[in-house]
Amino acid sequence: MVRPPLSPEERDRGRGLGALLRAARGPRTPAEVAAASGVSLEALRKIESGRVPTPAFFTVAALARAVGLPLDQLADTLDDTGAALSA
Repeated sequence: MVRPPLSPEERDRGRGLGALLRAARGPRTPAEVAAASGVSLEALRKIESGRVPTPAFFTVAALARAVGLPLDQLADTLDDTGAALSA
């Protein structure tokens, strides 16, 4: 199965997600957040840098929980930045 290319808006949303998670991480190291969330360190780094703009929902949920960021706040913040939250 070939995945269609991402739109510029989807790539922007992915960068926004990465920036939000990185900011919410605060002084904790990526390794600490990865261990707390059960997400691999490499996956976390890719998400934070925007190289994985559409991570799986459960990955985002695990990371958000690990950094103390409620999912509704995460979604509202991404929506407020103008990045469309489409399915």
